[in-house]
Amino acid sequence: MSRICLYLDEDTIKNALVKALRNADLDVMTVADIGMLGYSDEEQLIWSTEQKRVIYSFNIGDFCRLHHDYMIQGKTHTGIILAPQQRYSIGQQVTGLLKLVTAISAEDMTNQLIFLNSYLKN
Repeated sequence: MSRICLYLDEDTIKNALVKALRNADLDVMTVADIGMLGYSDEEQLIWSTEQKRVIYSFNIGDFCRLHHDYMIQGKTHTGIILAPQQRYSIGQQVTGLLKLVTAISAEDMTNQLIFLNSYLKN
């Protein structure tokens, strides 16, 4: 079972978050790292799936719709993690993402849409 590799979209690429996740020994890539700033959410999901990465975003509406469309069309993605923008501190996001990565394998994330708050409950 493989460990989840993360892909952070434009909404989530605060330097402090990226640095904290990398310091926590998580495999993280961002849209800025690969030159995909400004690409559509669908293009981001396609890229993350091709690279076997789970996308992390604050864009709940668009990624819920994309997940739904993928499931209706029988398409596969490598997983989506969503959180509301400006609701969680950097520390809370790191805590939640670490719990999630520890609890779920990359293989088990296939076609999953998970809200970060599920991993922030006490």
